[in-house]
Amino acid sequence: MNEVIQNMTSRRSVKAYKSDEVPKEMLEQIIQAGLYAPSGMNKQSPIILAVTDKKTRDELSKANAGKDPFFRADPFYNAPCVLVVLADKSVPTYVYDGSLVMENMLLTAHSLGLGACWIHRAKETFELPEWKAFLKKLGIEGEYEGVGNCIVGYMDGSYPMEKPRKENRVYYI
Repeated sequence: MNEVIQNMTSRRSVKAYKSDEVPKEMLEQIIQAGLYAPSGMNKQSPIILAVTDKKTRDELSKANAGKDPFFRADPFYNAPCVLVVLADKSVPTYVYDGSLVMENMLLTAHSLGLGACWIHRAKETFELPEWKAFLKKLGIEGEYEGVGNCIVGYMDGSYPMEKPRKENRVYYI
């Protein structure tokens, strides 16, 4: 099997991480892959926040968990890095473009031997006034929507097992 296809079919969502930092060179490769994701009309609307500062990461985790007891105390599963993908809402394909960025980063992390997982609620988090202010403080202007949080780190424990693929999902015409 082709190496790219092997990487795609063997990737799993990792939900347990060691607290060890991910080397900056590896994060840069993951981010670079995200920046090369396709985008509608090549608008390249998504941006990435690379959150490695523990204090900021923990505040982001708390905001992501919200007040609902359904959510875990740490929805980022102890991952030391969160790559937040936001996209410019004025671009008609912004959600799709941001999703492609997420997928490229997930696959790249896996290819580098790291664990990664798409964690939702970036949209809800970055609708909060304090996180809008956070973006403004970084100099990010405009209407950006959180598409997803890509948590990245060294896996703690064994790699998740493959789950069977559902049948009858392809129709040839």
